[in-house]
Amino acid sequence: MVKRIIILVLFVNFIVDGQSVGGAFMLGIPQGEFKNNVDRLGYGIQFQGQLWETTHEMPYTFGLSFSYLVYGEVSESRPFPGFPEVYLDVERMNNMANAHLLFYLSPFEGVFKPYLEGLFGGSYLFTTSKVKSQHSDEPFAEDTNFDDFNWSYGGGLGSQFLLTDNLPGIKSLYLDVKLRYLYGTEAEYLTEEDIEIISATQVRYNIRRSRTDLLTFGIGIVVNF
Repeated sequence: MVKRIIILVLFVNFIVDGQSVGGAFMLGIPQGEFKNNVDRLGYGIQFQGQLWETTHEMPYTFGLSFSYLVYGEVSESRPFPGFPEVYLDVERMNNMANAHLLFYLSPFEGVFKPYLEGLFGGSYLFTTSKVKSQHSDEPFAEDTNFDDFNWSYGGGLGSQFLLTDNLPGIKSLYLDVKLRYLYGTEAEYLTEEDIEIISATQVRYNIRRSRTDLLTFGIGIVVNF
C-alpha cells in the first residue's frame, strides 16, 4: 500500500505542472510466457502527463505514464470460522501497476495527430484479498497476499482526433486511441488458481514465475493547456 501511495503522489505532483494530461480506459492481453499462466483479458485505467504539446518545430516531448490493470479476480462465499451458519464474501484480485518514463513523438498538428511512444520503467504485481459481510459493501478485513516488482519497457503508437478547441481554460481536447507493447522482465506473481486453502489457519501460495510481456489497447481523452 505504501508503494502505491508514493507512486500516485509523485504522478499527481508531476501532472499538475504538465502542459498535456490524458486518461484512458485500458484492456491488457498477456503475451508469451505470461499468457501461458494468465490466459484472459485484463482491464484497467491509464494516465499520463507530458511537459509540452508537440508541434512541427518541437515534435517530441517527455512525460510520465501510470497504469493500473486487473488481470485476475475471484469472488466466493465462505463460512465464518466458528460460525458455520454465517457466510462471508471473499474477493481476491490480481493486479499490475505500471509507472514509466515516456518519450512521445508527433510532428503533426490539427485535427488528426498520429504519434509514437517509447516507455521505460517498472511494474508492481500484487494480489490482494478482502473480506466483507454479505449485507455490506465495505470490507472489514483486507491484506496483500503476495507482491513483486520487475522492470518494464516498450513502445506504442496511436492517434489523437480533435474534439474541440473552444473550451475555456484549455487549448484543445482530443480523443486518444493507442496500442502499446510492454516487455516485462521476470517476476513472481499469483493467478486466480494459485491460492490454496489448506485449513482455517493455513494457506499455500503456488507462485508463478515468468516474463510479464503485455499488449494493451487504450481509448480516452487528452487535454492540452
